[in-house]
Formats: sequence, C-alpha cells, structure tokens
Amino acid sequence: KYVELCKTKNIPLFSQYYWMDAVCGEDNWDVIIVEENGKVLGTLVYFLNSIDGGYEIRKAPLTQNNGIIYFYPEGLKYDRLLSFEYKVANYIIDELEKLDIKRYRQYFHYKFTNWLPFYWRGYSQTTRYTYVIEDTSNLDELYNRFNGNVRNYLRKSKEIVSVQKGMSSKEFYELNKKTYIRQGIDIPYSFDLFNKLYNNLKENNCLEIFYAQDKNNNIHSAALFAYDMDSVYYLMSGTVEEFRDSQSLTLLIYEGIKLANRLGKSFDFEGSMKKNIEHFFRQFGAVQKPYFDISKTFK
Repeated sequence: KYVELCKTKNIPLFSQYYWMDAVCGEDNWDVIIVEENGKVLGTLVYFLNSIDGGYEIRKAPLTQNNGIIYFYPEGLKYDRLLSFEYKVANYIIDELEKLDIKRYRQYFHYKFTNWLPFYWRGYSQTTRYTYVIEDTSNLDELYNRFNGNVRNYLRKSKEIVSVQKGMSSKEFYELNKKTYIRQGIDIPYSFDLFNKLYNNLKENNCLEIFYAQDKNNNIHSAALFAYDMDSVYYLMSGTVEEFRDSQSLTLLIYEGIKLANRLGKSFDFEGSMKKNIEHFFRQFGAVQKPYFDISKTFK
C-alpha cells in the first residue's frame, strides 16, 4: 500500500520506499499509515534498529529526514488544519508507542512545522537547519544573489575544468571516500549500501552525477544529486586533494542548481550544522530552513 502511495502522492525523497529499502534494508523499516473513510490522512516511515535487549527507532543512515507527512483535505481553515494535524499526529504517536521501543529519534522535513503533539506527549526537540533555494526559475537572478566569493570561484573553475555527466557507483564511492580520508576518518557507509542506493535512485530516474575534468582528463571532483517531485538534493561529493584549488566543487553545485532550474524544482543543500559548511552553503543565496530533531527515551 505504501509503495502505491509513493507512486501517486507527493512523498519526499527520504521517505520513498526505494530510499528506505536501500539505506535500511528491506526488512528493517516500516510505515504507519493513517486512514479514514478510505482516504490516507498521513504517514510516517521509520527505521527499526536492534539494540541490546530490544529495539529503537533512529535516524536512518544517509537520511536527512523522515517524520510525519500530512495529506490535508482541501479548504481547511487554519484552526481546523491544526486540529487535523493533532488528530493524525496523536494516532501516529499511539502507534509508535505500541512498538515497545526503548528510544525514539527522527529528523522531520522542514515543511513539518508543528511539533506540539509530540511536546504534549513528553518528547524533546532540537532545531537543526538546512539551506534551500526555493525558486530556481531565474538563473540570472540566482547568479547575482551569489556571494562574490562564489562568483569568483565559478569564473576560476570554468577556466580549468569542464563539467561532465555520469559516473559508475564504484568510481564515485572511491572519490567520495577521499573526502573522509582527508579528515582522518573512515567513510561512514559501505560500498554495498551506497551501491544499493545508487541503483535504486537510478532505477527510479531521480539520480544525476556531475564531475569536473581538466584538459588532461584528470577528475577534480564529483557531486551526486537526487530529486523528488519538489526538490533537487545535494547529497554527497568528493574532491581530489591535489586539485582542491580549482574550486571545481563550487562549479558542480552550480550545475546542480541549474538541474533544479531545468526540472522546475527547488534546490536543497541537505543541511549541515558544521560551521564551515553552513557558511559555504549560504553564500549561494540559499534561505535557512529550520527542521526538528524529535526524540524520547522510554526505558
């Protein structure tokens, strides 16, 4: 039933069945569907993780957000809209707590703005941020909103590299791994997991990889983008250390923004709470969007 919903309703990328299949494993996630008189009112997908002596619901690997998705009846006045949200959210919380889990924690999509039903049930919330360019329809206007540093980087990189499309999952993973090696840490997901995600996105026609290559065929960097009905997401990237000065990653992000323009979608930088990354993202003229990290410990 949820697979059919994903094919017919506006379900965000990170709650799509093929995303959850890839990052959680087909047997490690489930969904709560709220229905009334044959109509779906809301859904929540979750990753059920085994821990010592039981289970927890936690943030799924590589997943920016899940959380409640509402399907609002038409014509609701504001007070009735809030009542609708309370009814659906309370049903979902009831179902979550029937699972006899030890802990609960999920990040919610930034369009979910009312966490009061969780607050009233003893949950906690931390605010996180992503950066979004909501309207990508006018590229000239977008370019003029870029910080001067970004425009300089773009001019510099265009003289050094050209943008190419397509890359195998193995090639991209090895390049992506270099980003973590540079920071002295292991890449936090296996090739098998990434390959499954790559293939699922590709099979559902929502994957694009751009890479930057110089005239000597050296690849400087690559960036992976995926999209749903509303947004293009900058998911991950990799840069070769010796070519970092070419600023090619800035050029590839701009290519992702142009992809959003062609598809008529917003562009989501997929967020970061790291100071240097946040500073880089907002230089593209993106707008800060708060979203909720909601949690509760039961036992």
